[in-house]
Amino acid sequence: MKKEVMILTGAGQIGMAIARRMGHGMKILIGDKKIENAQTTAKIMKEAGFDTEAMEMDLSSRESIKKLIAKAQEYGEIAMLVNAAGVSPSQAPVEAILKVDLYGTAVLLEEVGKVIKEGGVGVTISSQSGHRMPALTPEEDELLASTPTEELLDLAVLQPENIRDTLHAYQLAKRCNEKRVMAESVKWGEKGARINSISPGIIVTPLAIDEFNGPRGDFYKNMFAKCPAGRPGTADEVANVAELLMSEKGSFITGADFLVDGGATASYFYGPLKPEKP
Repeated sequence: MKKEVMILTGAGQIGMAIARRMGHGMKILIGDKKIENAQTTAKIMKEAGFDTEAMEMDLSSRESIKKLIAKAQEYGEIAMLVNAAGVSPSQAPVEAILKVDLYGTAVLLEEVGKVIKEGGVGVTISSQSGHRMPALTPEEDELLASTPTEELLDLAVLQPENIRDTLHAYQLAKRCNEKRVMAESVKWGEKGARINSISPGIIVTPLAIDEFNGPRGDFYKNMFAKCPAGRPGTADEVANVAELLMSEKGSFITGADFLVDGGATASYFYGPLKPEKP
């Protein structure tokens, strides 16, 4: 029997929280570069009553993305996309961050946008980091938004000599995510579908706990201690926003980015997290 299908990329806590909130009654295809991660999430959800299947998927590969989409279409029309895949600045070198978080997300939005059903909806997980970087020029923003995907990594702003470190690469990738969502929302809209992004701050996940206990732990602890919320967030709090965006209550919202960071970015610009001037 054919079902509506949700594609979930990235088998972490945030993606699973959103899928559990929105995936009832659907076939949920879970793609992750580590198949064992996808299988673990699929098992947890299946034991909670969801119809899930795990599949290996590399977000940096268009071929891999297209295979995931083709598999999803075997079960029915693709009605939802939850993209929570990616690598962090402490996980990967500059080149991998750009290939996965920037290029891969752009390709995924493009390819799913070609086949999303009328009335379908998607959300991609960006980051507060995209809001921390100084403003780019309007021309650079437009290039990030609309350059053909296979030419994205050739942009001058993304060349190694213009990228300071992995954090800067991550910020650029997340800025690109936001701009790509805006541009793709126009194309998705032609099919009667919507796409938005969410930019979380520090969210408690197994990876975040590793970071708290790692060499950058004091940095992260200081960030959430000095934000207005005074604490890190939870995956379910991100899912609360996703539920609004992906439900009928969000039917007038598309091409937008929602910052969900406990006020950390506000504190970075106008509060105790503001960097000292050199």
